[in-house]
Amino acid sequence: MVRTPLTPEERERGERLGRLLRAARGDRSMTVVAAEAGVSAETLRKIETGRAPTPAFFTVAALARALGLSMDELAGLCALAPV
Repeated sequence: MVRTPLTPEERERGERLGRLLRAARGDRSMTVVAAEAGVSAETLRKIETGRAPTPAFFTVAALARALGLSMDELAGLCALAPV
């Protein structure tokens, strides 16, 4: 299976998600939040830095739950701004 390249907009949305998760994490360590979400600290690091711009739905849901964010709120904040 060949994966199609991401568009600049999709990459920006992934970077926006990473910034939002990082801000929501605040002073909490990456290791603690990742453990609470059941993902590796490396996975969280990749998402926060934009190196994994399209994480799996259940990964995002677990991180949102660990950070006290609703999926609706997170989706709204990550949505592309209308042109």
